Amino acid sequence: SPSGPARPATEGQLLDGITFGHAVGGLQKCLAYAQSPTGGPPDRFHTDLGAAEDYRIILAMNSTGDSNAPGNGVYIVAVKEQPKQTRLICNIKDGEAKGLNTSVGSDDPPGAGPVVADINGGKLYQQSFIDRGNWKLPFRWGVIGTVKPSVARVTVSYGGATSQAALDHGWFVASGVLNQQVTVAPRIKGYGADGKLVYDSDKDKNYEKRLP
Repeated sequence: SPSGPARPATEGQLLDGITFGHAVGGLQKCLAYAQSPTGGPPDRFHTDLGAAEDYRIILAMNSTGDSNAPGNGVYIVAVKEQPKQTRLICNIKDGEAKGLNTSVGSDDPPGAGPVVADINGGKLYQQSFIDRGNWKLPFRWGVIGTVKPSVARVTVSYGGATSQAALDHGWFVASGVLNQQVTVAPRIKGYGADGKLVYDSDKDKNYEKRLP
């Protein structure tokens, strides 16, 4: 079997001219960063991250700097299922890993529906609350989360435009470009194979509908 991380299910998950090779290199830098002193204190999240070949890259896109974290870069999002479901979001700036957010184990809230937005995925679709109403535009955004096998299609609407999400081995991945200031978080809808609506984030008490 080929070494290295698995490719995303669709080419549309590699955005802004970022090649799979660049995304793999970014993931490797992220995992090295997690083991370094600057990656934060050793804890169960960081010590359990494993090797790059254990992962599937599900999203790579440009990141926009803001007042809280200046400087543009690239976001790499990768997941693995064994030994525990793990998701990492890493920011690469100037060729170096500058920030890492990890989730180990399922974050699904009690009574979760068939679609669950990533609880820490907000960094992919919002800029700092310091810049509220004055975001840098155009702004590349992404939304990720998990889906049950019963979900056949997911759409994400943000800033007046709707994007079709890719479904990738139990994850959904949507992206787009924002050209206007927004105060409302992306709206996520899931549909069954029969086309019926099975999930609407507007009716999900666990989903934060307003931006901070």
